[in-house]
Amino acid sequence: MRRFTTIFAALFLLVATLTAPAAHAAAALSGRTHLFYYPWYGAGSGGYRHWQQGGHTPPDDLGANFYPVLGPYDSGDFGGAVEQHMRWIEQSGAGVLVYSWWGQGSYEDGLAAGVLEAAARHGIEVAWHLEPYSGRTASSTVADIEYLLGRYGSSPAFYREGGRGAFYVFESLRIADWSPLDQVRSSAIVLAQTTDTSKVAHFGGMYTYDAIAGATAPGWREAGAYCEANGLVWAPSVGPGYNDDRAVPGNTTPTLSRDNGATYDREWQNALSSNADWVSVTSFNEWHEGSVIEPARSSPPSPAYETFAGAYGTSGAASETAYLDRTRYWASQLSGPSVNLALNKTASASGSQGGYPPGNAVDGNASSYWESTNNTFPQTFTVDLGAPATVGRLVLKLPPSWGTRTQTIAVNGGSPAGYVFDPAHGNTATITLPATPGQFVRLTFTGNTGWPAGQLSEVEAYAS
Repeated sequence: MRRFTTIFAALFLLVATLTAPAAHAAAALSGRTHLFYYPWYGAGSGGYRHWQQGGHTPPDDLGANFYPVLGPYDSGDFGGAVEQHMRWIEQSGAGVLVYSWWGQGSYEDGLAAGVLEAAARHGIEVAWHLEPYSGRTASSTVADIEYLLGRYGSSPAFYREGGRGAFYVFESLRIADWSPLDQVRSSAIVLAQTTDTSKVAHFGGMYTYDAIAGATAPGWREAGAYCEANGLVWAPSVGPGYNDDRAVPGNTTPTLSRDNGATYDREWQNALSSNADWVSVTSFNEWHEGSVIEPARSSPPSPAYETFAGAYGTSGAASETAYLDRTRYWASQLSGPSVNLALNKTASASGSQGGYPPGNAVDGNASSYWESTNNTFPQTFTVDLGAPATVGRLVLKLPPSWGTRTQTIAVNGGSPAGYVFDPAHGNTATITLPATPGQFVRLTFTGNTGWPAGQLSEVEAYAS
């Protein structure tokens, strides 16, 4: 009997071990970190697909500036390459891959079910990158969204936010009138590829895709403020670098050096400081553009290829996964819902105008506001967070209908700076802070071009 019990226990332990998630998956993956994923590669009996771009001849000569650890793989190799991709995505901490999709019946459409199955085994979810196939219109995009919801929506890996699927529309500016999207508003969050807030009518959010632009982040803070003020998703795109010289020989597209990881870090910092809801990473495996975080071989078959050597101080085989590991770090900074640490906390001020007390600025209502004693500067406003916290970002707001003004504000005794509140951008100002723990947030007002007083409708404080 004892021997039987021991065997049973051993079998139970074996089953538990085999069905348990991998150790690095024990921590929840970040549903707010999205990786652009390309399933357009082919290899084997059907011949090579995409790897020969730019006139190259696989397997050693590829249309890419880096050489994959897996070599020129097949996107339909679900038990091999795709399974390994899912393990690597788990390692990156990202919870969502954004599947490059080229229309109903396309090569990529034919592989989608297999990728969803592989993703589901690893707790990864799938959103959709709707590419500009020939003849795409706003109405055909609506039909595509309904098709994807109907065909793949029952998969446990189908990504939803608040019950709605997520669909990124690449080169959305090619089409002027997107009013048909109103038909799928209740079932889909559809993101436009732009930071131009005049081009997002009928969309549910905005993203950028461009792996080069993230280094300077033009218009990102304004786009983030606009999305926050209008209930839209802001999903700026970050990338580790860009080089498509082998895939597009003779082109004049700028390149962006990885700078041993500094470029990737800078783009992530730009995304977080722009109040991103999601961060979309360009890319997991767009090998033609050299924007990959998928492991690249540290000893490629030719010196013509670059490697990840030097990234974050790594070398050799350790460098191959450097960008996966760094993505995990940044995903951990982004993961989980943002919690406003100042909401309904105790607020005080050096002075208040009658009827506009400090509590109005922490009540969650952007229409009520605090106003300091008029015609007297400086004025201070303080929020007691209730416990020590490391605040990395403040979002200051005024009522949405107020006219533009600049308020001069110092945070926690630091140097004063002018912050513009513009109704075109939600009358919101975002301040990034050094990671210093403390229980109080103190704002000192020394000027206001719109009214002779300090004014706030909301102070929101978010952890570093």
